[in-house]
Amino acid sequence: MLVLVVDSSTPAVTAALVEVSAVGVALRASRCTVDARAHGELLAPQVDAVLADVGARPADLAAIVAGLGPGPFTGLRVGLVTAATMGQVLGVPTYGVCSLDGLGRPAEDGDETVLVASDARRREVYWAVYDGAGRRVAGPDVAAPAVVAERAREMAVTVAVGDGAHRYADVLGLLVRDEPRYPDPLALAGLAASRIRAGGPGEALTPLYLRRPDAVAATGHKPVLR
Repeated sequence: MLVLVVDSSTPAVTAALVEVSAVGVALRASRCTVDARAHGELLAPQVDAVLADVGARPADLAAIVAGLGPGPFTGLRVGLVTAATMGQVLGVPTYGVCSLDGLGRPAEDGDETVLVASDARRREVYWAVYDGAGRRVAGPDVAAPAVVAERAREMAVTVAVGDGAHRYADVLGLLVRDEPRYPDPLALAGLAASRIRAGGPGEALTPLYLRRPDAVAATGHKPVLR
């Protein structure tokens, strides 16, 4: 089954095609561009590009997987709206996966407890902790790096990954791996693979914002005449 994967929860705008079979998940094509201000401009062309790479059409897709975040409001909704719209138009199921899991799952190769952190702006990070099997054991949540560092010490975390970990490495005080820095589309697809194989019904793609948007509705009216 040919499956589209999209993620726009971080500055990395990602679109990929994977093949989900009874024995595993294989990457067929991928595009990733790091630009925190161009999610809306980049994602659709990247979807077209990965389809063209394998000579496929949108009608060939069996399902769509989307990273649910956490992530900043504007960028995150680009990927979710794209996935939801395509799923509805094509009549294929959509499945959501926590984007931080796409960073934590590759860590399952070792036996270390790993902190995953992505940049949440406002001098905060979105974070979660994963055990040596790649299972999430804390989070997702959002907090200042100093607060996350304390939690990491309490949980005997030894290493960190993710763009947020790089940005605040001096505060976290952990060994920071170079990769993965952004959610891995193959890992995201792997986390949804059992649902895809089972042909389960599509899911509502509910974003993990974790905090309220900056813009709020006015609560009163200012007088214009004095």
